[in-house]
Parts: sequence; C-alpha cells; structure tokens
Amino acid sequence: MAHVTRRLVAVTAALAISVTGGAVATPAFADPRETVKAATATGYGGAVSTVDPEASAAAIEVLRKGGNAADAAVAAAATLGVTEPYSAGIGGGGYFVFYDAETGDVSTIDGRETAPDAMPKDAFIDKATGQPYRFTPELVTSGVSVGVPGTPATWERALDRWGSMRLGDALKPAIKVATRGFVVDKTFRQQTLDNKLRFAAFTSTSSLFLPGGDAPAVGSVFKNHDLAETYRLLARKGTDGFYYGPLAAEIAATVQAPPKTARTKLPVPAGHLTTADLAAYSALDQEPTKVDYRGLEVYGMAPSSSGGTTTGEALNILDTFDLSGMSTAGALHHYLEASALAFADRGKYVGDPAFVDVPAAALTDPLFGKERACRIEPLEAAKKPVAPGDVAAYDGVCPASVAAPADEKDTENISTTNLTVADRWGNVVNYTLTIEQTGGSGIVVPGRGFLLNNELTDFSTVYNEADPNRIEPGKRPRSSMAPTIILKDGEPFLALGSPGGSTIITTVLQTILNRVDLGMGIADAVAAPRASQRNTASVTAEPAFIDAYGQQLKGYGHTLTPSGDAFTSAAEIGAATAIEFLPDGRMIAAAEPERRGGGSAMVLRPSP
Repeated sequence: MAHVTRRLVAVTAALAISVTGGAVATPAFADPRETVKAATATGYGGAVSTVDPEASAAAIEVLRKGGNAADAAVAAAATLGVTEPYSAGIGGGGYFVFYDAETGDVSTIDGRETAPDAMPKDAFIDKATGQPYRFTPELVTSGVSVGVPGTPATWERALDRWGSMRLGDALKPAIKVATRGFVVDKTFRQQTLDNKLRFAAFTSTSSLFLPGGDAPAVGSVFKNHDLAETYRLLARKGTDGFYYGPLAAEIAATVQAPPKTARTKLPVPAGHLTTADLAAYSALDQEPTKVDYRGLEVYGMAPSSSGGTTTGEALNILDTFDLSGMSTAGALHHYLEASALAFADRGKYVGDPAFVDVPAAALTDPLFGKERACRIEPLEAAKKPVAPGDVAAYDGVCPASVAAPADEKDTENISTTNLTVADRWGNVVNYTLTIEQTGGSGIVVPGRGFLLNNELTDFSTVYNEADPNRIEPGKRPRSSMAPTIILKDGEPFLALGSPGGSTIITTVLQTILNRVDLGMGIADAVAAPRASQRNTASVTAEPAFIDAYGQQLKGYGHTLTPSGDAFTSAAEIGAATAIEFLPDGRMIAAAEPERRGGGSAMVLRPSP
C-alpha cells in the first residue's frame, strides 16, 4: 500500500517540466503535486477512492482537517473538474448517494441536467436534410446537446444537508490545483488527442486544451487559471454566481452561439438553453431504490437514473439462483442473462418520473424478479433482444413466451467519473458525475475554464410518444449512473460506482457478483475483466474477459465482441471506485489498477 502523502519531490524533474498556459515551473519541494497512484489502501479514520491522486489527496486533506464525507466528496469532485475535465466538472451533472451514520438512513440527490424549456421534439433532426444528425461528431459536438448543468447545485445541496463546510472551503483544494497546475499523464494527453477534431472547432477550447495546436505533453504541468477564478466566484457567491448573473449569461450565449473557429467543418448546431433555464434549475432530494440481496441491503439511484432500478432488478433475478455453487462460467452466464432481462425492462419503462409513470416499485419487487428469472435457461443463452416483462400483472409464476422487441440503440457514452468517500464517523458517499461525452460538448465557456456537457444526447434521437426517454422540455434524460451503497445488518459493508455509460450498470452488477458470489476480495473484484450484456445480440467484453471465459461462454450460446468505441482509443469497460468496511473498523479503498491509467485509493491512517 502506498503512503497517503507520497509525492513527486525530485527538484530536477520539476525544473525540467514544461508548463501549459505560460506559467513558470517551480521546484517540486516548494509546490508538491500528487502524482503517485496506489490502487488499494487499507486503514482507519476515513478513506477515498477516485481516478486521480490530486482528487483523492483533496478529500484526504478535508478529512484530516475534520471535514466529513460530504465535504470531502465535494472537494474531490471539484478537483476532478480540474484534473479530469473531460469526464466531470461544473458544466455537467450527476447523482449523489449519502449514508448518514447518525440516522442510519441512505438518501440521494438527483443533480441530472435538464432540457431547456425551448427544446423542440425534433431538436436532433437536421433541418436541411430532414434526417437525424449523425451522433458523432455532429450531435455530440453542439450547443443543442447541452443540458442545464446540475453539478454546482448538487454540491451546494449536499453541503447544506450533510456537510460541515461552506462551499468556498470545500473548493479550496481544487482552486489550489487549478492555480499551481497538475502533471499531465498519458491518459490526459490521449483523451485530448482523441478529441482534437472537436476541440479544434472552438476558439475557447482549442486555446485551453490545444495550445500551439497540440495536446499538452506528458510530464508537463497544466494550469487552468480561468477555472480557478470561476471556482473563486462560486466561493464568494455560492451557486447564485453560476445560475444567475454574468456567468449564467455567458453560458447561455455560448450554447446559443458556440464560439466556432473559422476552419472547422463541423456543423455545430446551436442550442436552446437560456438564463431562465439556469435560474429555474434545482437539484432534487430523492428516496433511493432498495433491494435485498443475499442478506445485504443494496441502495441505489432512482429515476431519472435507471441505475438503481436496473441493477436492483438484476440482483433480484440473480438472488433466485445459487451462484456460489456454480462454476465461474455458469455464474457469469446467469449474470449476463439477468442483465439482458433488466435492460429490456429499463428500455420499456424507465424515464424521468416527472414526465413518465415509472413503475420503480414493480421493477425492484423481488416477486417480479422471480418471475423474470423464469426466462433464464441454466445452460443456454436466450436469443437477444429479450422481451420486457409485464409490470402490471406478475405473481412470480413463470409466464408464457412473448415476442421479442427490436434492439435498443445505445448512445450513452462511456465517460463520466465516480468517487467513493467515507469518514471517521461512519458517513459514506458514493457520487457519480459527468459531462457525458469524453470532452462533453467540446465547448469551453470562454474565459471560464470549463467544458459544457452534451448530456441531452442521452435522450432518444427520434421522438416517439411511446418512448419513456423521448425529448421533452424541462425533462431529465435517462441515465445509467449507478452510485451504490450496500449495508449489512444496518451498517456500511460496501460502496461502489463506475463511469461507462450504460455499462455502468453492468460494471456495478458484476463487481457485486465478484465480491459477494464469487468470493473475490474487493480489490480483485474491481480489477477483474468485465463483460456487458445490455439486451443486444452480442456481449461486449474486454479482451481479457474473452481470453479467460470466451470459449466456456460460447458453449452457453453467448457471442462475445471486443469492447471499444468510436470516441476513444480505449477498450476498457468502466473505471470503478469502491470502499469496503471491515468488522474491525478498517476500510479498504479500492480503485482501478490499470483502467484509465489506474485510480487512486487513500486512507487517513494506514494500517496493514
């Protein structure tokens, strides 16, 4: 286990570092930067797991100074807005799940972005052709894909409900990192290069992330003084400084008239967001979903996210089988089949509950799960896609066969980030936040240092009255974010979550399977190779998963396709973070050892 405060201290290395943004490099001993990542840390007094050592260090700093898990989570999230700006930031949204040690309650905040009031049903249709915009790069690189950001409101609401700090104090670590910079790694450079065409389309984005026409070099120090100043504005004025006043006007103007470069050939459709939309935004307090699995209480995020209902339904299905008594391939077969069934119901029933009557209680009812489990053959994969269940009439008895629906098109992107935090008092946070696409809409608000989301692409592209995820003004698009907290005998046992678009659900589900049913330790459960079945003809799987289980699962009738997407060079599924709570009071923080360049786990007081 790495020591919590391991830092880059070589003066010669620091002096050799180039600096993005025209600042001057300083010796590392005068201005230390967190660069060393440890994927696992065990100890007492508090723990954190994120994808980035600067963010984890920010949370640990807050915990050391007496802040609680909510304070530390906001500090880590704000720092991720600096160091992971292509996955998270104040231009996006997310879902915050909190376990209150004093009351024993689990509560959530829905900070999902919303569609502007002027959003038309045909917003994603190219008026010149009458056809939908191509998803990439046209639709994702646009003002029309930008939803009203929810992240600042989420931070303020979390601190108001559970925190001990003001927002300004929680932002201090992030302001420091943005001001003195962070060391660029291979992942940051590669993500910049993956988005070079999109970033080059905007004057504000190219000047920040493509200085001199190229991505920042590995080992250089990247500073974002504009973002530091934006955070200082929030520190002074709270979220009123974001949702009202000059910044709100600048956000709206940027969406309605994106700052295109003269040379770009991308169409960049303009958006509809206004200052009135920003002023009307609110993060929503919400009850979590809850299912019981193997004697554990599993709490997740209710709609507008599909994470809690879909993960919960799949667990209810799997709870009817003795997975630990099966071979690993047999257990994985059941996991893939349960996931397909739950995704069929997700597509049929789940949307924003303010606009759609979502049968969340039925979807997470163990009796409904038992009935859906009837569809799983122990030795043979069902032909995909499978049909949704009937939430209006179920009794746990196996129903007659029904016709299968058409494949559900998945356009939810793999980016996003997740963080997990616990404090000395036993409070726990799992928080998933995003700007959707890796790089969001590609549009930086000029002079403000942050990217705007392209979250509205999570709506179905073509409007259909029968579709629960159809475009509607003021609506939250369906998400797959699945921040999860699991209790055992009323006390925290495990908290986890992941990025990954719709594979978030399967990543969380498979990690629970690995830990609870297959007997892996939490570090191995997070690191294990992954596969994702989302009710499609083939299973998306990491190459290592195919190598380990491909032939065995082929015998069940599964077709495995290597993972990878049109947006990045990676073939990874998810990038999970987790904390497990041991009976002796120790905490095990676990992050990815390799995915996205590896994550960062830290504890306040390390122990064996």
